[in-house]
Amino acid sequence: MIFLCEKVVSFPPVLPEHPKVLILGSMPSVQSLEKQQYYGNPRNHFWPILFELFGVEEIKEYDKRIEFAKQHGIALWDTIAACYREGSLDASISDEEPNDILGIVKNYPTLRLIACNGTKAYETFQKNFDTKELEQVHVMKMPSTSPIPGRYTKTFAEKVQAWREILNHI
Repeated sequence: MIFLCEKVVSFPPVLPEHPKVLILGSMPSVQSLEKQQYYGNPRNHFWPILFELFGVEEIKEYDKRIEFAKQHGIALWDTIAACYREGSLDASISDEEPNDILGIVKNYPTLRLIACNGTKAYETFQKNFDTKELEQVHVMKMPSTSPIPGRYTKTFAEKVQAWREILNHI
């Protein structure tokens, strides 16, 4: 097969000592990959939603954002370890290779929820993993925090309301 775009590779997981919620994206955007930051596009709603859920002021420094997530038992990773994609759109992803999500679940028995950030993350998870192997871990599809409007675009307030569900597992 001939590819007209480069292979892109996801980041290693962000794992607190005792994670309770694992938030899975699909694959970091071009901007996130350039910055080497989860949800590095300043227009992405992920970090503002997280701060809103916990009622705290926005944290600007990336290292402090990661520490904040860890302190609240939140792990971050992507469903896709590597793929071919031109640009940042999930619709452009091809030949995806999944991350070892079940390995994380087995190694961290404190996990209670896998929250898939958007349709692509959820569909990739469903395609590659048998939820029967998860036992006590609930899997949910959450509205995408992406700044790119999609078919199911929600307002910021609607996204916050939907994402509130993760608080029930922390």
